[in-house]
Amino acid sequence: MDMSYLMLRGDVWWYNRRVPTKYAHLDKRRRIRISLDTYAREEACILRDKLVEADNQFWRDSVLAQSGIGSGSTAVQERYAGAVAKARLAGFEYRPAEEIARDTSLPETLDRLLAVRDLSPNDDALSKGTAEALLGGLVAQDVSVTITEALEVYLRDISHNAQLYKSEGQRKSWEKVKRTSVSHFVSRIGNLKLDDITRDHALEYKSWWAEKISPKSAGVKPVAANTANRHIGNIRSLYSDYFKHVGDEERLNPFRNIHFLSKTLKEVPAFENKWVRNRLLIPGAMTGLRADLQLIVFMLIETGCRPSEIINLAAGDIVLDHDVPHISIRSRASGKKKREVKTNASERVIPLVGVALEAASRAPMGFEHYHDRSELFSANMMKAFRRRDLFPTEDHRIYSFRHSFEKRMQEANIDYGLRCLLMGHKTDRPAYGDGGSLDYRRDELLKIAHPFPQGVFAAFDGEHG
Repeated sequence: MDMSYLMLRGDVWWYNRRVPTKYAHLDKRRRIRISLDTYAREEACILRDKLVEADNQFWRDSVLAQSGIGSGSTAVQERYAGAVAKARLAGFEYRPAEEIARDTSLPETLDRLLAVRDLSPNDDALSKGTAEALLGGLVAQDVSVTITEALEVYLRDISHNAQLYKSEGQRKSWEKVKRTSVSHFVSRIGNLKLDDITRDHALEYKSWWAEKISPKSAGVKPVAANTANRHIGNIRSLYSDYFKHVGDEERLNPFRNIHFLSKTLKEVPAFENKWVRNRLLIPGAMTGLRADLQLIVFMLIETGCRPSEIINLAAGDIVLDHDVPHISIRSRASGKKKREVKTNASERVIPLVGVALEAASRAPMGFEHYHDRSELFSANMMKAFRRRDLFPTEDHRIYSFRHSFEKRMQEANIDYGLRCLLMGHKTDRPAYGDGGSLDYRRDELLKIAHPFPQGVFAAFDGEHG
C-alpha cells in the first residue's frame, strides 16, 4: 500500500507534503499538513489521493494564471476546479461571492480574507486567483459542464462515500451502471451542459423509456420498468449531487418525480425438493465441473445465500472448528478482501448443515478463483446447468436455490423472524434477542435439510481429491 504523503499523529492520519521546488514561488505554504480526521489507513489513502490531485490541480492552475492563460470555457473550467481545490486545501468550502455575502458569518468572512493574505505571494495574478478561490470569484454559471464531464467530476470528487467500502469488482460494476445511464441519456437527448437541461428534456427522456417499456412494434422485447427507473434515477442523482458539490443546493431538478410503476411480472421460480434430490444430489450429477463450482452449488442449497455472498467468503468467514460450524456473511471495510454487503440486514451468521457442511469442509479458505468475480461465476454456472439440463424450466436460475430455501423454511413453519434473519431480510417485527443461539438455528435448519447419498461426495473426492 502506497503511504506517500501520509503521517500518523497519535491515532489520526495526516496529509503531509512538501511543496515541490518548481512551485515554491507560487505557493507560500512550503510544507502542507492537513488532518484527515480518520483512524483508518485505507480511508486515509483515499482522502490523501484526493488532496494530492487537488494540490496538483492548484499548481497547474497557478501556472496558467501566471502565464496569462485564462479565456475559453475549458480554461474557465480549469480555473473553477482549481478554485474549489484551493478553497478546500485552505480549510474552506468553495462558495460563490453572493452566498458568502448573504449567508456566511462575519468571523468566517474575516478568516477567508486573512487566508487570502497569508496564502498569496506578491505576484498580482496569483493573488487574484487566491481571492477568487476563497472569496467566490467564480459562479456555477461560469463553469457549466456537459453531462459526461459532470460524471467524471462525480466519480472523482463527489462519490467518495458511495465507493468507500466497495471491493474493486463491486466498484467497477457500480461505475459501469453509472456510465451506462449517462450513455443512454446522451444517445437520446445529447451531451448537453447541465445548465441547459430543462424539464422538457427530462420529459422527452421519460417518453423514450416509456416506448422501451411498452414497445409498439411486434417482436421487440420490452425493457423492465425497474431498469428504466434505475437509469433515470442515476441521471437525477448526478444532476442533484453535482450542483450540491458546486454550492447550488437549491437548484430545481428537472428529473424530479419521474418514475414508472414497477411490478414484478415473473418471479424466479424455486427448485422443487424432488428435483434437487433426484437431479442434483445424486452421484456424478456435476462431475466434470470445476471443484469450486460444485461446492458453491452445495452451499447455496442449504444456506439460502445470494451467490455473491458464497463466492466472496473469506477464510475467516467459514468457521468449522466450532460446536456449530457456520459461515458469517459480513462486510469488510479494509484489506484485500474488502467488500460491501447489500444491506445491514444482510450481515448474518448461518449454521452449516447437510451438503453445505460437507462442501465447506472441502473449501475452508473460500473460493479464490471466483472471489469478486460474480459475473464470471454466473456465466459459468448458467452455461453448465443448461448444458446438463439441470434447470426444470427456462425461467429457473441459480438464484432459484435461494427461493427454494425460503420456501422450505416457510413450509416447515420455521419462525418468521428466524426466516428473515437467515435470509438477510429486513423485518418490521420488533427485535427480541439475537434471533436465537447457533444451536437453535442449526436445529431448525436440520428440519429442512435435504437427505443425500454419501456417494455424492465420494464421487467428488474421487474426481478432485
